[in-house]
Amino acid sequence: QVQLEESGGGLVQAGGSLRLSCAASGRVLDSRAMAWFRQAQGKEREYVAAISWSGSSTNYADSVKGRFTISRDNNNIILYLQMNSLKPEDTAVYYCAAGTRLYSGSNAGEYDYWGQGTQVTVSS
Repeated sequence: QVQLEESGGGLVQAGGSLRLSCAASGRVLDSRAMAWFRQAQGKEREYVAAISWSGSSTNYADSVKGRFTISRDNNNIILYLQMNSLKPEDTAVYYCAAGTRLYSGSNAGEYDYWGQGTQVTVSS
């Protein structure tokens, strides 16, 4: 059984930075793509970024491109999301997810394991 646990969320002022982490336990995830999604209050869950099994390929939503960086440590099976130049509209619960294949995209249906989420709040 795969378990994912996010950490690193919190309250930050606009323009600030946070780094989210997602630690995995259970079956080895180094052969799976991983991703970050987020869900703001009252809105649907939306895609943020994805990274391939090896870390060589990354993809970002237009809303975070140039500000967020996704990375992974396959030795320790940890997924990261470095978030810079944060905006109030980035406020949401952020979830990490493990995909079903080596490469996965922006569709939540491509991911079968999810963490519980970590709250990120950006004040103006």
